[in-house]
Amino acid sequence: FTRQENTVIQTCVVAASGIAFSGGFGSYLFAMSPTVAKQSGAASGIMDVKIPGLGWMIAFLFVVSFLGIFSVVPLRKIMIVDFRLTYPSGTATATLINSFHTTEGAKLAKKQVQALGKFFSFSFLWGFFQWFFTSGDDCGFSSFPTLGLEAYKRKFYFDFSATYVGVGMICPYIINISLLIGGILSWGVMWPLIEDKKGDWYPSDLKQSSLHGLQGYKVFIAIAMILGDGLYNFVKVLGRTLYGLYNQFKHSSVAPSQDLSPTLSFDDKRRTEMFLKDQIPSWFAISGYVIIAI
Repeated sequence: FTRQENTVIQTCVVAASGIAFSGGFGSYLFAMSPTVAKQSGAASGIMDVKIPGLGWMIAFLFVVSFLGIFSVVPLRKIMIVDFRLTYPSGTATATLINSFHTTEGAKLAKKQVQALGKFFSFSFLWGFFQWFFTSGDDCGFSSFPTLGLEAYKRKFYFDFSATYVGVGMICPYIINISLLIGGILSWGVMWPLIEDKKGDWYPSDLKQSSLHGLQGYKVFIAIAMILGDGLYNFVKVLGRTLYGLYNQFKHSSVAPSQDLSPTLSFDDKRRTEMFLKDQIPSWFAISGYVIIAI
């Protein structure tokens, strides 16, 4: 069992899970159905819904999958070979796979698998124990009013979730503190104040789940913050990247690959050759991207 075989398996797993995620199976794909539209309570026409069907879903997944291939092909040589940029996810995966195929890495992997098995067993048994005390949506350990009933109404309670405890241990302190302060400001200050404006800012006879009432403030304020932060970072990174590429081409009198790596070892040359072997022609990738865009 070699590194190459391990990489092929990992690539297949990532591709399969990526298609399911990018295709919207866990988010928007089935949410477009008339059944889900009726549950929202808002009026919807034939242009607002899409009945799930095997034919158009397969075609949609093909478009989503090949879009990435067509868009990456023209950039892979420039970004990876010429400028030798390091991609965190790919680098982490390669480092992990390499560690599995060494003597120390095999021992470390064995210890990690054993630790993973222990904590998985504990989490499974804890979840199985909680299941005996759950008889509804707001019942059991996951809805236990730890800080009192009034605080529970404001969503302040401990749900005894081992997953959140583990995530909190992994995340840096700044993220945990940010989530805590954000939860206090939103659920402890903002939503109670907006709820007091019922009948003034929005009708008082709306359902609790209606997006025209308090739920709309919760959803769209969060979406606005996510979009604002994402667009800001996207523009900042794009600007720095374009500025760096501009300086690279402006101040370089030779090819980028020769400038960044004047002397390549035989192994590096072999890796580059194998990386660029059997790739899709640029004209084909550009044509496919244009066809999909149209």
